[in-house]
Amino acid sequence: MRDELKMKGLLPGLVKEIVESYEHTKEINHIEGSALPDRDKVVEIVAVMMGILYPGYFGEKVDTTTVEFHIGSEVGRVHRLLFEQISRSIEHECRRVSRVCTLCEDQAEEAVIAFISRIPVMREMLALDVQAAFDGDPAAKSLDEIIFSYPGVFAITIYRMAHEIHRLGVPLIPRIMSEYAHAVTGIDIHPGATIGRSFFIDHGTGIVIGETAEIGNNVKIYQGVTLGALAPAKGQALRGVKRHPTIRDNATIYSGATILGGETVIGEGAMIGGNVWVTHSVPAGARVIFEAAAQRVEERPQKKQ
Repeated sequence: MRDELKMKGLLPGLVKEIVESYEHTKEINHIEGSALPDRDKVVEIVAVMMGILYPGYFGEKVDTTTVEFHIGSEVGRVHRLLFEQISRSIEHECRRVSRVCTLCEDQAEEAVIAFISRIPVMREMLALDVQAAFDGDPAAKSLDEIIFSYPGVFAITIYRMAHEIHRLGVPLIPRIMSEYAHAVTGIDIHPGATIGRSFFIDHGTGIVIGETAEIGNNVKIYQGVTLGALAPAKGQALRGVKRHPTIRDNATIYSGATILGGETVIGEGAMIGGNVWVTHSVPAGARVIFEAAAQRVEERPQKKQ
């Protein structure tokens, strides 16, 4: 009780100090601005989309007699949620760059319809991703196990959603989606990256795939791989420049490998071994391996007693 009374006495002064600090740190305030996207609502969209992309696995149980009604209801829910969040993100972007926003809702509606129309294409891609995971992992017992429990498939699924929205030029929403997947799985795939068919991430933790990375078909990547930029210190000066590597079809990149640079190309069918550092292109079919340093044991002379 005494602590509560003490806090009540201190509270007005503490609140005043906090509010005064907003004047000195305006760059991290958003007071009296346009409505920002709601992160929780974006995560809700991801959850609803999981049930649409993998019907029967997530959300309600469905059968042939109920599937059309159920999916119709869920697609309508995605439309409502996504329209509101995209409208907010477009309006905020207009105000951020001092542009008058007159068609924000029209643009949002077009984007939502375009996204929903791509769901069959997303499903086709994801079916190949899931099959690639099953074919590439002898520990997998079934496709059900992969869909339910593989973090790589979860991250790829959210990437496929976020990438479609990114392609439509929608700000903020794709990054909120991809960073949600990053937080849950430890796999960081920028929605701007281009990833082909039958992509398999094995184990997954610590993988980073940068914005301008290009990945072909039937590529397999293990945990701890970085497809990064070679000169990140230049920061904003590199915006719009291809800074991340290109990985051709059928390449395999083992755990801990770091591949950097927008001009770096890993050739078709190449194998990049674990823990290597690659900043130059690798020809098709090549193998890049890490040669461990030799271990040397030095014996110290014994002190005479």
